[in-house]
Amino acid sequence: MSQEQEKTTLLAVIRLRGTVNVHFKVQETLDLLNVRRTNYMTLMSNTPSNLGMLNKARNFITWGEINPKVLEHVLRKRGELRGRISITDKYVKENTDYPTITSLAKALHKGELSLKEIPNMKKFFRLHPARKGFRAIKKGFAEGGDVGYRGEAINELIVRMA
Repeated sequence: MSQEQEKTTLLAVIRLRGTVNVHFKVQETLDLLNVRRTNYMTLMSNTPSNLGMLNKARNFITWGEINPKVLEHVLRKRGELRGRISITDKYVKENTDYPTITSLAKALHKGELSLKEIPNMKKFFRLHPARKGFRAIKKGFAEGGDVGYRGEAINELIVRMA
């Protein structure tokens, strides 16, 4: 069973395209994924139901496996509490069982914790548009564009956007 838990990966999902001419079923899926606006990122587990939702909205989002260092970077720079207050080590120590943001990021990555379980934590991250831009937001990643599944390459994009 420990091997199955190691295979469980945390996916980062980023919305790249806007809301004009989006089919209502796809829009509902994007809302369920917590990526309601462009350049919003959320984290989710790699389960068959989540992969089905990602596949349904693949023309508007990009996703891949996030690593713990990039997750820590995003939590420090873009992690927000209600009221647009940045998350700090002091807040994490007082309100969770983890002493620092680094240990929190590792727990999130392992699947021991979810963003919902952190008090007052927003379930999404507001990112900047990518530095040096995108290649093409209407083409799939495999075709030289940006939308769709990108695997480990999502980490480079997140760093450019954070």
